[in-house]
Amino acid sequence: MQYDVAVVGATGLVGTKMLEILTEKNFPVRNLYMYASKKSAGKEVEYKGKSYKVIELKKENILDKDIDIALFSAGGDTSLEFAKYFVEIGAVVIDNSSAWRMDKEVPLVVPEVNPEALKDHNGIIANPNCSTIQAMPVLKALSDRYGLERVVYSTYQAVAGAGIQGIMDLQNGLKGEKPKKFQYDIAGNLIPQIDTFLDNGYTKEEMKMVNETRKILSLPELRVTATCVRVPVETSHSESVNVELKSDFDLKEVFELLSNTEGVVVEDDTANLKYPMPLYVAGKDPVYVGRIRRDYSNKNTLNLWIVSDNIRKGAALNAVQIAEKLAEMGLLEGAE
Repeated sequence: MQYDVAVVGATGLVGTKMLEILTEKNFPVRNLYMYASKKSAGKEVEYKGKSYKVIELKKENILDKDIDIALFSAGGDTSLEFAKYFVEIGAVVIDNSSAWRMDKEVPLVVPEVNPEALKDHNGIIANPNCSTIQAMPVLKALSDRYGLERVVYSTYQAVAGAGIQGIMDLQNGLKGEKPKKFQYDIAGNLIPQIDTFLDNGYTKEEMKMVNETRKILSLPELRVTATCVRVPVETSHSESVNVELKSDFDLKEVFELLSNTEGVVVEDDTANLKYPMPLYVAGKDPVYVGRIRRDYSNKNTLNLWIVSDNIRKGAALNAVQIAEKLAEMGLLEGAE
């Protein structure tokens, strides 16, 4: 089976990575359509040695196409405006923005964790927040084995999460230039704010982690809290995760459980100073977990250190994996 695929936001950081991953995975693309804003329309983008002209994202340029899958990475407002037109022509939209994540009619999916949610889609599937995605395979495995009582996230998020402008702020900041994307210098600094503040004192990013964790794991009453921090690292988010379980655990069993979890690599050898670090995880697909240890200050509680490439697994890769899972489950129209 082959599929007609659209990439919306094809010239952006995540859109470019989506095209790269479609190539790496040899996804069965029959026809490819690259969409971007009017500013980028007409640019040439290469895919598998062939040059494609970027199409301006507007209604009339969608409704005249026959598209099976639309991979969106163009921001929430753009998704809210244009996703419906792709659904109208029969495409399944896989959206990387926050626009649809908490919509009760839209599945929020990490393929290794809750693929069954894909069966209930109504044309739109949401890709979770990058910092949420990487914790999900680990927490799902622990939830299934021991049950979850409470999760405490402390994140160390790379500048790539803010797009190309975030990366430029770090690179230029190292040369002494002032930031354009961030409100403060990021080079040599930490910014304990990602997205805007809400009335409850949390940022939108922190509340995304709280609400998305509950939705993906189907645990609406799970106690979750988060503190999200931007750090001067180019790519790959790191997270310190404190997990209180419903039942006690054997630490060796936890190591074995996570070592056998799809999409997870355990890197935890303190005798040889082996643990996940963003510099070495960048460009890789799995979620890496290390520093696995009992929290002696609280009953049935674990400390974990989780690192993943936020542009790959945290965005582009997860979206392509959703497309692959849809095809595998027979939930996509295509052509022989």
